[in-house]
Amino acid sequence: MPPWNSAKAKVQLRLSVQRLRTLQEKKEAQAKSARRDIASLVERGKIETARIKVEGIIGEDIHLELLELLELYCELLLARFGVLDQNGREPDPAVIEGVCSIIYAAPRTELKELNVLREILMHKYGRDFSAMVMENRGSCVSDRVVHKMDIATPSTELVDAYLAEITKAYGVPWSSAAATNGGDGPEGSLKDATAQSNMVLPGIGAKSASNISTTPKLPDISPTEDENNKTGLDKEETQDEITKIQSIQPEDDFDLLTKRFAALKRG
Repeated sequence: MPPWNSAKAKVQLRLSVQRLRTLQEKKEAQAKSARRDIASLVERGKIETARIKVEGIIGEDIHLELLELLELYCELLLARFGVLDQNGREPDPAVIEGVCSIIYAAPRTELKELNVLREILMHKYGRDFSAMVMENRGSCVSDRVVHKMDIATPSTELVDAYLAEITKAYGVPWSSAAATNGGDGPEGSLKDATAQSNMVLPGIGAKSASNISTTPKLPDISPTEDENNKTGLDKEETQDEITKIQSIQPEDDFDLLTKRFAALKRG
């Protein structure tokens, strides 16, 4: 490899950012098509085949996140290129995370531009530093990058969660409980709830339960003589009060005017 060339390194960083974005768009389109196929498999009842394909989708999503991280680190090195361009046996703390991540993760991508950038960075900082990074001694590589490169079989819960989201997006009915228990899904719980709503409290028959809220009628009791006398007195007192009120009430305006005119005529 030739000595460190600032102009070439900057161009390679820009090319890497551009290619990383293009690859992400391509993988997103492929993932969308794969999700549509998985929804079709579930609709046709091929659940196990759909689960296997979902595992592949999960792996692609993790790889897509790795590409996003590498794009971020390339942009970081471009923004801090003045620091990266300095001479030194090891990168400056401001750029060391990006340098280590690119050297460590570039071989896991199919991007020629990113691998060329990796070789430029390895040549700049030497063989010892590059070996330390590749072995991740001292945890010099970002944990996020290391986790994205860790290949592991996804859990059943994660696969079911992916299946639920995919089928929901495409309007395909599916539930993990129904797939596992042979159709025992939410319908059973709905029936139980309906049965509970129709239950009668223990010790109370259906007829008794329907009459619980009925208001009892009071018995018809005829009034006594004292009450009758009291009622008659009340009526007389009421009539007297009405007469008093009428005598207190003022006369109509028309009557008052008539009286005034008559008084004026007499005068």
